[in-house]
Amino acid sequence: MKFKKIVMALMVALTFYGTFDVAATTEIASAKTTKVYKSNLSKANQKAKAWIAYHESRGSYTARNGRYVGKYQLSSSYLHGDYSKNNQEKAADHYVSARYGSWVNAKKHWKAYGWY
Repeated sequence: MKFKKIVMALMVALTFYGTFDVAATTEIASAKTTKVYKSNLSKANQKAKAWIAYHESRGSYTARNGRYVGKYQLSSSYLHGDYSKNNQEKAADHYVSARYGSWVNAKKHWKAYGWY
């Protein structure tokens, strides 16, 4: 917490002197602290995941249908208020792994019942 206050104070001070762009600094700082989620799926699972995303939301991270949110139309309770792309990807992989074991199995279920 102290570090954040120090950085903010420094940015304000430098802004007063016109030698620093606060907006750019904020973007750079947040980019460095944000971890990018990467799944290690087989090609078959990647294809099944993309197929489900297309059929659920046409691939849109901002799609909404009642309490279902995002690219994979997960219940908002699975996302815990974080609707970022990274969290949607991570939560979807976790959900499918726990419920179906793989995206290929989830796609089979979707084809049989119209949902996963």
